[in-house]
Amino acid sequence: MSEQQPLQDVSKMAIPTIPSLSPQVPKQNGLWSSNPVFSYLNDVYTNIAEHRKSLGLTNPGTVENLSKEVTRDVFANQYFFTGLRADLNKAFSLNPAFQTSHTLSIGSENLPPYAFSALYAKEDFFVQGNVDNDLSFSGKVNYGWDEHNISKVTLQIAHNQPVMCQLEQDYQANDFSINVKALNPTLLNGGFTGVAVASLLQSFTSKFAVGIESMYSRQALSLPPDSAVNYFARYNAGNWIATAQLQAQGALVGSFWRKVTDRVEAGLETQLVASVKPITDSMMGTPIGYEPVVEGQTTIGAKYEYRQSVFRGQLNSAGKVAVFMEKRVLPTVSILFSGEIDHLKNSSKLGVGLQFESAGNEQLMLMQQGLVDANGNPVPGAPQM
Repeated sequence: MSEQQPLQDVSKMAIPTIPSLSPQVPKQNGLWSSNPVFSYLNDVYTNIAEHRKSLGLTNPGTVENLSKEVTRDVFANQYFFTGLRADLNKAFSLNPAFQTSHTLSIGSENLPPYAFSALYAKEDFFVQGNVDNDLSFSGKVNYGWDEHNISKVTLQIAHNQPVMCQLEQDYQANDFSINVKALNPTLLNGGFTGVAVASLLQSFTSKFAVGIESMYSRQALSLPPDSAVNYFARYNAGNWIATAQLQAQGALVGSFWRKVTDRVEAGLETQLVASVKPITDSMMGTPIGYEPVVEGQTTIGAKYEYRQSVFRGQLNSAGKVAVFMEKRVLPTVSILFSGEIDHLKNSSKLGVGLQFESAGNEQLMLMQQGLVDANGNPVPGAPQM
């Protein structure tokens, strides 16, 4: 099923703000303090907690968002489309947020001819659903139990494709994040089948964090299971961020993000993949051995954010150039343009779209036009109503 463009990035509403609290120290009473072994363990925990507090550690984010500043914010891959496209978005309320969207497309490689989306979000709850003209459905539900725990459920039912269900649990503490997810898990056949992934990202200083991810996969009980371990590192200096990933498949991925000015961001990503390739006899055509092969690709991109438009452009070492631009021509109308040129394949792709926004009440309409703020107060410098 084709992935739908989000109505608005309001998923953060389902992720409660993480308070800057120090780790909780076990209470000094009862058996915990009277027993010598427990008392020693308590002292060790207290010393570690005090040391972590003195380092001024912060939450490093999640492994899934390790390099989001480059891959999601700067690069155009998440926004690229082909063909003609028209979006009609309507907001009915802001608190709680309730929005709907209709998307029409012609000649697109990754968008259906028609798709409908709806979104509802509160401070601790978020639900979004998409359905297209083939009745393929995708939905996501996030629920924040408290300041640290968030449960997520993702469901996809596509035409002529197997059903996909993913269960996920996030735990975000003051200086580390734990994520556990399972894709199509089942125990009905006498054992576990599906995919299970667990990851940990821990801050060691206020800027540096390292992480590990372990994956276990088993498609059927008659087949042997597969497992893999990935390693991560992230350094956040404020105006620039560097990340590194060592994947079990033999891939090394590095990224670098830089805040050039208040309106300009730049990003770079390099991938190196090591593998083996069979060597065949030139006369007989039979394999006679293997040779190591190292392949790599580097992508560099930039994002320019103007008052009424946003431009993203990128270039990779394979000779592919891609751009995406969103230009607001009216308070409720935007023009979308995406293009790609592959010099090695001598091919090109083009996408043009219109995005319309409407409001369910007068206050939302005035907010879309930039005349009032979220509280209904006039914006300084805006035209008089």
